[in-house]
Amino acid sequence: MSLSRVFVDFHNADGQGRLRLNCIGTIEDLAHQQAELEDGQRLTLYSEELEVEGVVQFSENEKVWVAVIDWNQMRQVEQLVVQSQN
Repeated sequence: MSLSRVFVDFHNADGQGRLRLNCIGTIEDLAHQQAELEDGQRLTLYSEELEVEGVVQFSENEKVWVAVIDWNQMRQVEQLVVQSQN
């Protein structure tokens, strides 16, 4: 089973290192996939060339959804190059 792939801003982490899931790209990806966040949900989180898997939690302190990630498990995503045929 593949995980939903959702855009995140890796600079938008809280004091515990959890990624906030409230940026416009995240909201757009979730809407496009018709996905609603829930505690314990697993996602693939990406931004430009990086991605990592995370687990969704609701931050009671900030009243916002966040994702718990292992910052050491971030990986480089290879860019797909589309070649035009002449």
